[in-house]
Amino acid sequence: MTDSRLNVATGMGMAFVGGYVDVVGFVLLFGLFVAHATGNLVMLGVALAGGAGGLATKLLALPVFLGAASLAYALVRWRRARDLQCETLVLGLQAMLLTAFALLTIAASPGGAADSPDVMIAGLVGVAAMAVQNVGTRVVFGHLAPTTMMTGNVTQMAIDIVDFVAARGQPDDALKARLLKTWPPIAAFALGAAGGAAGVLIAGAWSLMLAVVAVAGLAALHATPHRR
Repeated sequence: MTDSRLNVATGMGMAFVGGYVDVVGFVLLFGLFVAHATGNLVMLGVALAGGAGGLATKLLALPVFLGAASLAYALVRWRRARDLQCETLVLGLQAMLLTAFALLTIAASPGGAADSPDVMIAGLVGVAAMAVQNVGTRVVFGHLAPTTMMTGNVTQMAIDIVDFVAARGQPDDALKARLLKTWPPIAAFALGAAGGAAGVLIAGAWSLMLAVVAVAGLAALHATPHRR
């Protein structure tokens, strides 16, 4: 696979997983955003106001996210100092954490309470897994558009659409490149969110195994010599 195709597959695959896992986690784990630290701060406020359960999990989500992200970045720095490849490391680590997340969520469902230890542990492992993806997006796959937080992508796309129209059919190469970079992750994230909803209805917690397969597949692609 060429670099350009691998980049597209990685960006869209990670964005799909971002939307997919966030929906599944939110539905099955009492409103927990496993991919968005800021979303959990909002849900913490909701829980404090008495509108949601799982207060302890949401309190712990931010320090767990910070800790997992810090450890992932430390590993990336360690490998870069030795001129070693980091793509497979990040994706492989995320795949392992997603596997643990899926198995723990399966064990906790159905019937788990929002504040029960098994639900809390499952949710926090999911937070750690997606913290690794967020680090990968920033420092390993920084040449790609963000794959977990779409607000910036959508804003940039709106700006670029206006510039494209203003260019009257003659956009510069940079503008065209930004549009081509931005819209695929948005579409993949939306597809992942819809897929997560369908997955929960069809397979419950077992639906998380699709995210494991997707990330493990990307790790395998990056581990295989692909550059021509």
